[in-house]
Amino acid sequence: MSNSHRRMLLRLIAAAGLLTAALLLPLAGWARLAVFLLPYALAGWDVLWRAARNIVHGQVFDENFLMALATVGALATGEYPEAVFVMVFYQVGELFQSCAVAQSRKSIAGLMDIRPDYANLVTDGGLIQTDPEEVAVGDAIVIKPGERVPLDGVVLEGSSTLDTAALTGESLPREVQPGGEVISGCVNLSGLLKVRVTRPFAASTVSRILELVETAAERKAKAEHFITRFARYYTPIVVLAAAVLALLPPLFTPISWTESIQRALNFLVVSCPCALVISVPLAFFGGIGGASRDGILVKGGNYLEVLARTEVVVFDKTGTLTRGGFQVTELQPEAGSGEELLELAALAECWSGHPISRSLKEAWGREPDSGRVSDGEEFPGRGVRAVVDGRTVWVGNARLMEELGLPFQPAPPSAAAVYVAASGRCLGRILISDRIKPDAAEAVAALKALGVRKTVMLTGDTQAVGAEIARQLGIDEIHAHLLPAGKVEWVEALLKEVSPKGALAFVGDGINDAPVLSRADVGIAMGGLGSDAAIEAADIVLMDDKPSKLVHAIVLARRTLAIVRQNIVFALGVKLLVLVLSALGCASLWAAVFADVGVSVLAILNAMRCLRRPRLP
Repeated sequence: MSNSHRRMLLRLIAAAGLLTAALLLPLAGWARLAVFLLPYALAGWDVLWRAARNIVHGQVFDENFLMALATVGALATGEYPEAVFVMVFYQVGELFQSCAVAQSRKSIAGLMDIRPDYANLVTDGGLIQTDPEEVAVGDAIVIKPGERVPLDGVVLEGSSTLDTAALTGESLPREVQPGGEVISGCVNLSGLLKVRVTRPFAASTVSRILELVETAAERKAKAEHFITRFARYYTPIVVLAAAVLALLPPLFTPISWTESIQRALNFLVVSCPCALVISVPLAFFGGIGGASRDGILVKGGNYLEVLARTEVVVFDKTGTLTRGGFQVTELQPEAGSGEELLELAALAECWSGHPISRSLKEAWGREPDSGRVSDGEEFPGRGVRAVVDGRTVWVGNARLMEELGLPFQPAPPSAAAVYVAASGRCLGRILISDRIKPDAAEAVAALKALGVRKTVMLTGDTQAVGAEIARQLGIDEIHAHLLPAGKVEWVEALLKEVSPKGALAFVGDGINDAPVLSRADVGIAMGGLGSDAAIEAADIVLMDDKPSKLVHAIVLARRTLAIVRQNIVFALGVKLLVLVLSALGCASLWAAVFADVGVSVLAILNAMRCLRRPRLP
């Protein structure tokens, strides 16, 4: 709980204590008013201030104005305890809502991978770390293994492997060597690179993507808070009705002015929507809190409203539906056994830190004996050569086999293959693939069971690879070879297919997904491995990177909205009845307050159901 929330809580506790003391004191007249004004002012001075400030700025009819008018009316009619009680009760609901949203945002901020954003600038005195914005075009920078490329440029010295998955969605790492281009946002996986900067930071790839996020976010309409929308219409109607109730009866009936004004003020007190201003935020609080407990962080209750209406779900592939790593899926020897094929490949790659090399060694499952391997050499973008047990072994892609002039059987377009050659012939191939997350197919099926009309996958990978993943998962539509701007274009096209009451959700994890997350009706980021930009742009974050949590989130959002609607109908129905009785003089103020409090208690108990885990399809 933040310091501001603690101060508010102490205020409310103090106001409740003063209210209790005031009820026990046998005072009358101005003295009695004074002892009740103290807890009233302590609990509600900020509500009165906001109401006055909004009136000055032309925003008259909001919940602050209604609360101020109703409670001041209660004080004017001598109903001091009711005025204080109503204000304290309202502020408790506001505190609950504020704590829920603040806690959610705090948790999301904690997800950020806090790292220095720097560039290793080459100077006459050696390397210095500096802000990328201070690096000029033509300067040389050094990018060490494990560091993120800070600026776009051309490689001057060194060769390495770049992880571009966060930027392009492409699952296979990209080899770079002198003369090759690197773009900001990629991660240097292996070798040391010296790069000449070709673009200033403001024009770099990452800067352009972040700018795209901002412009996309400007076109995304945010749902207004329900209470504000409700009060915008409810408050002027109630105030007008109270004015009519005060002025007309004495002119056309025997009712006196005193009695008429008393009824009008009672009407205002009864009109205070305590059940709504407490139970509705509390329901969203319960939904947000219950989601956070299960690893789903929601940045605000309005996103639950939108998520509940989801009818189209768009997925990124790499890191969202797949793990973004590699595994050996099949051994296809042309000579010898599959075990021998894998052993030769793992030994030849034993000194390499390439992701594909790691997958080969992991599949072999043994600790390589470096004494069996010598004369290792890497051919960037093609493969490696090494002497294993006295035999020259080549391990690489189809391009390497073609350069060696060795006949080989090409792998199908939907698979990535590593070929192994020795003794002047191709010994076979090892198929590798990006691993599908265990719950991805289950999540897609559950979404359809929930009534989601269409599932779509957008990827920077090839059409063949994307189509195979989509087939395995049961996804309805696939669009491949996409850069960030292309993904935004497809999302905008899909938004036109959504019904007026429906919504489109996008689920992604990389920097390249940030513009799309902002453009969708509701953006959902994978938080465990997702990029900072994606998490910042998203409305909802799945902490454990499981696609099945999206199903959980939609079910929870729909249940929360159902509970909110139940409370609205129940509270308004009872409120309307009591208002009519109060206008006719058939209900005392205490009876009205009791009915209002009873409704509030029932609505709060109903809202607390949002904290329970929902049943999944």
